[in-house]
Amino acid sequence: MTSFTLVRRIAARPSIVFEALTTAEGVAAWWGPDDLPVILAVDARVGGAYRVRFRTLDGAEHEACGEYLEVSAPHRLVMSWRYAFGGEPEELGRTSRIEIDVRAIDGGAELTFLHSELANEISRASHAHGWTGSLDKLVRQLGAEPATANQKRD
Repeated sequence: MTSFTLVRRIAARPSIVFEALTTAEGVAAWWGPDDLPVILAVDARVGGAYRVRFRTLDGAEHEACGEYLEVSAPHRLVMSWRYAFGGEPEELGRTSRIEIDVRAIDGGAELTFLHSELANEISRASHAHGWTGSLDKLVRQLGAEPATANQKRD
């Protein structure tokens, strides 16, 4: 199994960042490829579920869903992730884990995004690419801190 970590600095209070992570309106603004609509349902409470459907730039349809495992506003969000259809073939029928931590820093918040329990390096690279674009969209939506965008392999 493999994982990756992305870090973004955002010029917004942690509570504003957390709201963008846990409300349908907030998620719709940043999740998925640029300029393409995201259809979703969000019930951001422990035991609640989410479902997102999006089309990638190549026209492929993808739907992912999961359960909220931990919701500690405004600092931590943990959820499962699995594809209902589309996505990386290696991940079909599998469940991975997403952990998002938001901490206050001077001038805003630092968001640390960990996606773990992925099947292999191909899946890790694909997910890292997708989440990089989505998190860059989130930063554009909420305002960028001085550029820090790190990615680590675990």
